[in-house]
Amino acid sequence: MSQSQPAVEQKSGFPLTTLSEDEQMFRASVREFAEGELRPRVEEMDEHAKFDPNLSQQCFDLGLMGIETPEEFGGAGASFFTAILAVEELSRVDASVGVFVDVQNTLVNNAVIRWGNAEQKKTYLPQLASERVGAYALSEAGSGSDAFAMQTRAVDKGDHYQISGQKLWITNGNEAEIFVLFANANPEAGYRGIAAFIVERSFDGFSVGKKENKLGIRASSTTELILEDCRVPKENVLGEVGQGYKVSIETLNEGRIGIGAQMIGIARGALEAALAYTGERQQFGKPINQFQGVQFQLAEMATQLEAARLMVYNAARMKDAGMNFVKEAAMAKLYSSRAAEKISSLAIELYGGYGFVKDYPVEKFWRDSKIGAIYEGTSNMQLQTIAKLIIGSK
Repeated sequence: MSQSQPAVEQKSGFPLTTLSEDEQMFRASVREFAEGELRPRVEEMDEHAKFDPNLSQQCFDLGLMGIETPEEFGGAGASFFTAILAVEELSRVDASVGVFVDVQNTLVNNAVIRWGNAEQKKTYLPQLASERVGAYALSEAGSGSDAFAMQTRAVDKGDHYQISGQKLWITNGNEAEIFVLFANANPEAGYRGIAAFIVERSFDGFSVGKKENKLGIRASSTTELILEDCRVPKENVLGEVGQGYKVSIETLNEGRIGIGAQMIGIARGALEAALAYTGERQQFGKPINQFQGVQFQLAEMATQLEAARLMVYNAARMKDAGMNFVKEAAMAKLYSSRAAEKISSLAIELYGGYGFVKDYPVEKFWRDSKIGAIYEGTSNMQLQTIAKLIIGSK
């Protein structure tokens, strides 16, 4: 993508951070897709907790599943920040589709781009950019925040590894065909025995288990994975055996910015809905947005959204610039998840009784926001990361 001079976009009354002309055009194209193709499907997908497969193919056709992937591998060759814009715009309409694209780009593709060897990139990146959904399999029943307590084991069998164990809370689990999966190949070495593997759905001994019935992001599949002596070729080790802990930590640092983008998208959708409704709802002979109490709430919501957006954008720009962004990513995820939950909750209250029923959009924004404080590192884990970094910098 060419480098254009930055310009400030004004849209829906909200000033956004400086975007290049290319970034503005990209944002507009994703927004058009979200409004035209995604919005009509949101209610049905949420009600039935099922991702429309037609949307999956459209995401591939629009190039949304390989945004950072180099052009030589069939991707767009764009920046990490561009992927963040896509996740935000999609999540403004439906956070389930936002995280579908987010996991593909910020976790799966990024892991292969950064840690894959030449042959792995040549084999998997074109597939991930054009037709095959990816998923990231780290969590287990006994290893959530303590991810390195994993019990999934990989046994060296000469020309392949035999992996056995169970993974939980795997986003895109139903749709995915390629998994970046973690197992311990040397338990005696603790976390230094962990390895990352590229596992295909078709491998012997691999199966997808239960799909979770969730509060929010219901159209996004969250499943368990079952590995029973799953045979994985040695050439599918991502990085080196013993480097898995590093692959997971560094990939999740980037992924947290993606979740921040999902959260500001949710917050934007909720605030825009609240602004529209309070301008239409009449009480005591005038729109309720003419009452100072309502105006103050809207102002607080807009301020929190803008702060969250700037934190997310800043972390993404730092990542693209090759700067150390770990603290900023943790702060962005922490603050944006809190902002999304607060803004969507206030939107429900501004709708009154209508906000509590599914005929109106704001209750879904609130349900979708709750996951932001949980996955890809809980809020407490973000606070721990931030504290260590600010204390260590003294």
